[in-house]
Amino acid sequence: MTVEISLQGKTALVAGGSSGIGLGIAHKLLDAGATVHITGTRATAADYDEQALDGLTFHSLDVADSAAVDAFAASFQALDILVSSVGIVAYGGTEYQIETFRKVMDVNLNGVMHLCTSFRDLLQGNDEREGTIVLVGSTSSFIATPGQPAYSASKGALLTLTKSLAQAWARKGIRVNGIAPGFVKTKLTQRSWQDENVYKESSARIPLKRWGEPEEMGNATLFLASPMASYVTGQMLLVDGGITLM
Repeated sequence: MTVEISLQGKTALVAGGSSGIGLGIAHKLLDAGATVHITGTRATAADYDEQALDGLTFHSLDVADSAAVDAFAASFQALDILVSSVGIVAYGGTEYQIETFRKVMDVNLNGVMHLCTSFRDLLQGNDEREGTIVLVGSTSSFIATPGQPAYSASKGALLTLTKSLAQAWARKGIRVNGIAPGFVKTKLTQRSWQDENVYKESSARIPLKRWGEPEEMGNATLFLASPMASYVTGQMLLVDGGITLM
């Protein structure tokens, strides 16, 4: 028997939902009946694949801009579900440079925290409703990513931030959880998964022998954001095909 999750009447915001994992999550919430807002750093929806954003309400936002986050949160009158899928990474060893380290942390950790605190009051629940937050971490929330100390540190911090906010806000009727994706087929990782040799080598290290899809990250998020997870809070769910078991 198939159990359908309904989010009818719910309003959701997926920060970083204009592409990749965030977009996969946004569409799963939309399919479940929620009204879904998404953010991206480009100026308009026309700067993205507009067809992919069909049904979603786009907003331009840089989560590292504190004033912009405050103004954005003030524009909302109601919110039931907040998903943070924002994140950046720097390559070539540049994350060892302090300025780059700060930039990554400002987006991946400080910006996420600011989103959560800015929307806390709107998310606050009561006897008839609850608010939910889902933070998108990474396998780097549990294990180090070579050459990327800022990314690893920021995603590791999201693990304990999830627990801290869950503990602090449970009495406010807000559940806080996270997902930790492994290798996922997105535009950002396209260069790797479309390279037959790279894909074959990386898949060999995954017990399920394949990369994940953005929609599968959406399924995990949908569960955590729904009443089916009503007694789950403070957890970071690994959605990695088992790679961290190796």
